[in-house]
Amino acid sequence: MFDNLTGRLSGVIKTLRGEARLSESNIQDALREVRLALLEADVALPVVKDFIARVKEKAIGHEVMGSLTPGQALVGVVHQELITIIGGEKVDLNLATVPPAVILMAGLQGAGKTTSSGKLAKWLMENKKKKVLLVSCDIYRPAAIHQLELLASQVGADFFPVQVGQKPSEIGVAALDFARRHHHEVMIVDTAGRLGIDEAMMQEISELGALLQPIETLFVVDAMQGQDAVNTAKAFSDALPLTGVILTKLDGDARGGAALSVKQITGKPIKFAGVAEKLTGLEAFHPDRMASRILGMGDVLGLIEEAQRSADQQEAEKLMKKMKSGKAFDLDDFKAQFQQMRNMGGMNALMDKLPAQFSQAAQNVKVDDKIINRTEGIINSMTKQERAKPEILKASRKRRIAAGAGVSVQEVNRLLAQFEQARKMMKMMNKGGMAKMMRGIKGMLPRPH
Repeated sequence: MFDNLTGRLSGVIKTLRGEARLSESNIQDALREVRLALLEADVALPVVKDFIARVKEKAIGHEVMGSLTPGQALVGVVHQELITIIGGEKVDLNLATVPPAVILMAGLQGAGKTTSSGKLAKWLMENKKKKVLLVSCDIYRPAAIHQLELLASQVGADFFPVQVGQKPSEIGVAALDFARRHHHEVMIVDTAGRLGIDEAMMQEISELGALLQPIETLFVVDAMQGQDAVNTAKAFSDALPLTGVILTKLDGDARGGAALSVKQITGKPIKFAGVAEKLTGLEAFHPDRMASRILGMGDVLGLIEEAQRSADQQEAEKLMKKMKSGKAFDLDDFKAQFQQMRNMGGMNALMDKLPAQFSQAAQNVKVDDKIINRTEGIINSMTKQERAKPEILKASRKRRIAAGAGVSVQEVNRLLAQFEQARKMMKMMNKGGMAKMMRGIKGMLPRPH
């Protein structure tokens, strides 16, 4: 999402090379570029003005310490101010109340409230070990009720059944009683949305909030909406006692302005970010990590956490033991690596969290997960012997594999070339050559063609 902004800010830093210190004259042009970069990213104008003023005040006269260049010194100031506008300190979900802790989900139709409710239930169950009840008060869209029920079954949460003809307030009160009697620790309430803000909608959700007294009222906002998202957030903030924001679709290709504006406009912290469509694609929001990603520093901590959460540790240990014993990395292992990547949100999500200097190997290669699926299809068309010993794959075998996978022989050859690169990379990693391994990543990537 932040690729363009990251690129523009990197260009600003390069312009300051060779300067001895940050001064009003050399920083003026740099800040003009920063301002344009933020406006292009659809950041709200008042936020941009405030941000530039604060950076200028702190940067002018800033002494360049030791080995730091003026560009690096400016990055330090910009990084700190980005953290401030995004939210400052990380704000955790507040569950400190007599159970059940009620979480009310608010937002416009299509922002991702229902999906986020399911994702949040899964997050609470896995990270906080809570017993969760999901409740739908969206009586206007039967499909939304069914969707939430399906999500509840997928994540293993309980679902409160809705009776035909019930009002949202009646559903909420009955669900709260049910949650108390069945010892649920958290109750997540999905509310009705509209295509636009209207008085009836605000009145309904206000009444529901007054009845349920939620400990958290989370506004779900679509990052793809850009400036409109921020204006909508302000309207909801004025009408409801919001406690936080869930920013969805941060894995999209929007310009990211909502992420940089919503905290300062509403005064409410971003508590979660939707980073993938799958049910594990919800992350606690860390302003410092997001600022680092915007400036091309990556989010290595987030990557490690995702690996610990999603990767199959047994598979990883099995591969390491195999490599240490001297056995060759084969096509089954190659396929397993792609499955691990998919569990972590796909190759692009993984690369997005790497610092710029490491991800440069894949900077111009946007990997479509469909290509990974096709790669797996080719490997699945091989016999067990062929996967273990790819060197036996001659022309006739390749034609058979291509026909079985529905691809051309050229694609089979391309896959085998990529596999050889991956095999070399694994040898480097086994010898402890991290830098060599990172340079080898590009050769391992399936390429669009």
